[in-house]
Amino acid sequence: MLSQTAILLTALLFGGMILYSFGFATFLFSALPADAAGPLLRRAFPHFYVFVIGCALFGAALTASIDRTSALILGLIAVTALLARQILMPAINGATDMGNRRRFGVLHTGSVLVTLAHIAGSSAVILRLSA
Repeated sequence: MLSQTAILLTALLFGGMILYSFGFATFLFSALPADAAGPLLRRAFPHFYVFVIGCALFGAALTASIDRTSALILGLIAVTALLARQILMPAINGATDMGNRRRFGVLHTGSVLVTLAHIAGSSAVILRLSA
């Protein structure tokens, strides 16, 4: 039962990240003008990171006794999401506010790579736990 709950929670994490990254963000920029979509997305990101941190921490706790590697992966997802929320996101917002497009591009690319790593890590956990 514990492993099934861990799989479902990690699947929620995986699906939530996919939906937010490729669905919600894309939808906002296609449905709203950029000057409206950007600020709305900026307000949503802290909540996204709290979701990722919470699911990953809970998943790590659930998997710690059944698969240490999965627990480590989920723990790393939680820590790096916290760093992204507290350090990377404010830096991205600051670059946007200052109109520094080059810095924004570098930082945004970094945040995309972090999220892709989180998606890959959560999918690896799902595959490990369901094997």
